Amino acid sequence: MIPLVPDIAHFLAGLLVLLSFVQLYQSRLPPLISIFAAQSLALATFVAWQAQIQHAPHLVITAGITLIFKVMIIPLALHGLIRSLKIHRTVETVVGIGPAMMTGMALVGLSMALMMRTSAAVDVVVREDIAFALSVVLLGLLMMVTRRNAVSQAIGFMSLENGLVLAGTGAKGMPLVVEISVAFSVLIAFIVVGIFIFRIRERFDTVDIAVLDRFRGERP
Repeated sequence: MIPLVPDIAHFLAGLLVLLSFVQLYQSRLPPLISIFAAQSLALATFVAWQAQIQHAPHLVITAGITLIFKVMIIPLALHGLIRSLKIHRTVETVVGIGPAMMTGMALVGLSMALMMRTSAAVDVVVREDIAFALSVVLLGLLMMVTRRNAVSQAIGFMSLENGLVLAGTGAKGMPLVVEISVAFSVLIAFIVVGIFIFRIRERFDTVDIAVLDRFRGERP
C-alpha cells in the first residue's frame, strides 16, 4: 500500500475527532450546526476515499447519502427550525467548557488505549481508524449529556452516528443494507426530534431542559 493512502485516511478520521472537539467547545447553535455539517462533509470524504482504496463501489452510495442528508438537508432544516421557532441561540451547558474539553481528551485517550489493547491482531490501519471512530462516538455522547438544549443534544446524537459510520467504513465497509438502514434511521430520528422540539416550544415556549425540569418541580 502506498504510504500516502493510510495517511489520508488517518487525516480525515482525525479531522472528525477534531471537529467533535470544536462542537464540544461551541456555545452557539448556528455555528454548532455548521460545524456538524463540516464534520459530515469530512465523513463523506472519508467514505468516498475508502470506496476508492477498498474497491467498494457501494460505499460511494453511503458517501452520497451522508453528503445529501447530513451536509445539506439536515443542517439547512435545523437552521430553519431555530429561526422559525425563535429558539434561544446560546447553548446552555451542564458543565463548563474547560471540564467538558478535559473529559473529552480523557475519552479520546481511553478510546486509543482500549482499541490498541483489544484489537492487537487487527491491521494497524484499521485499528487506528476504529480508535478514531470510537473517539467520535464518545465525544458525541459527551455532547449529549453536557448540553441542556434539545437541538444541541440532537446534533450530539447525529455526531455519535457519524462515528458509527466511520467505524463500519474503516473496518472494510458495512453491508450496503446496513448503511442504508442506518441512514434512514437517522433521518427518521431527525424528523421525530424536529416534531418533539416543535411540541416543546409550542407548549413551554423554550427548549432548555433546565426550564422543563423546573416546570416539573425538579431542581436544575
